[in-house]
Amino acid sequence: MTTITGITLDVPDTAAAKTFYDKAFGLDDRLRFRTAEQPTAGFRGFVLSLVVADPGVVDSLIHPALDAGATELKPVKKSFWGYGGVIQAPDGAIWKVATSNKKASGAPARQVDDIVLLIGADDVAASKKFYVDHGLDVAKSFGRKYVEFASASDSVKLALYGRRAAAKDAGVDADGSGSHRVIVGSAGESFTDPDGFVWEPTATT
Repeated sequence: MTTITGITLDVPDTAAAKTFYDKAFGLDDRLRFRTAEQPTAGFRGFVLSLVVADPGVVDSLIHPALDAGATELKPVKKSFWGYGGVIQAPDGAIWKVATSNKKASGAPARQVDDIVLLIGADDVAASKKFYVDHGLDVAKSFGRKYVEFASASDSVKLALYGRRAAAKDAGVDADGSGSHRVIVGSAGESFTDPDGFVWEPTATT
């Protein structure tokens, strides 16, 4: 099965990005950086989500991120689905931190249960077929609206959502152009998906 071993963000300053993310989330080797400044404007077509155990863990990640220079896109709050908020990192990447649990569970602060790469697809059904053809197994599927793929416990999860729905959920306009400024690290082959997201084998050290 094709798996996501990590995410590489194209950023103007790799040292500044590492400093920010160490303070904000501390995701270790699952998040990497490379210096690149390809033209990009507006919504980049993806959201990175951190799924955590309870509201206290959400706060323990969102507040340091804001203190480190992130911009608030959606304030942290309770909703019918749980508790969470959305921020934009200084490099422009959008992050959602959320839990489905509305009450404290005593979970350790700053502990991330899952990292999810949510792609805002132009055609969810077409992108789903593409990924199934490339070896991913579907874990959840809601027609042409949302798809979540199965993944190993230590890998980044992949999900598909309609582009406009993904942007609305993140609190931004759906319009955008240029580079996604993200590379999907994989244990498998190199390829580019229907929405222009590039997958590359993760370099071993």
